[in-house]
Amino acid sequence: MIKKKETLKLRNEKKYNINHADGFILSRTLKNFFRHDKHSDSHGNYRVSSLYFDTPYDKALSQNISGTNQREKFRIRYYNNDFSFIRLERKIKINGKCAKQTVPLTQTEVQQILNAEIDFLLQKNDALAIEFYSKLKGQLLKPKTIVTYDREAFIYHPGNVRITIDRNLRTTTKTDNFLQLNKHIDISDGLAVLEVKYDEFLPDIVKMAICLNNRPLTAYSKYSMCRKYD
Repeated sequence: MIKKKETLKLRNEKKYNINHADGFILSRTLKNFFRHDKHSDSHGNYRVSSLYFDTPYDKALSQNISGTNQREKFRIRYYNNDFSFIRLERKIKINGKCAKQTVPLTQTEVQQILNAEIDFLLQKNDALAIEFYSKLKGQLLKPKTIVTYDREAFIYHPGNVRITIDRNLRTTTKTDNFLQLNKHIDISDGLAVLEVKYDEFLPDIVKMAICLNNRPLTAYSKYSMCRKYD
């Protein structure tokens, strides 16, 4: 029996471009109210590495730039150097809200995808894996870029709130090296991104903690930013 895709649960998402000073002040403030998430090291950080896929005509990139109301991206993601926890993810955006569907992958399976050996996806009995296979074949999805950054993440259970500060954005187009340590281009320019995700409401304590009166909302996309360096 094929395992169904996860139920699509749309969440609110707010993004702000911030500078180094903003990030430092926010981090100190947030630590007073919220706890770091489970991936964090002793300093509250972890590295995120993602391999993004797109069509030969860069459909996902074009939709990102144009702000298409309903769009999707496929990526493979792991944290730090831990290859025991790798996920294929389908990131969905609908009318400004976001959702994510995932399926686990092994290190061997990721290498197979990098080698264009994808038939195993049909044997996983998972609807998302099968959809990914169909789009690799039908839309000719290919690995486009690696996006890496350092994340400090906080959680607050009321409202299912997740607050992240992403720093040191780096990229490389050497996608065959996704499972290896390799040199990346640092494109952060000293800036960072604050993201706030929540379900139906944003608690007042969170609004107070992330108060950035002089920072406008942004539609910042790490994938789009990194594709400038192809």
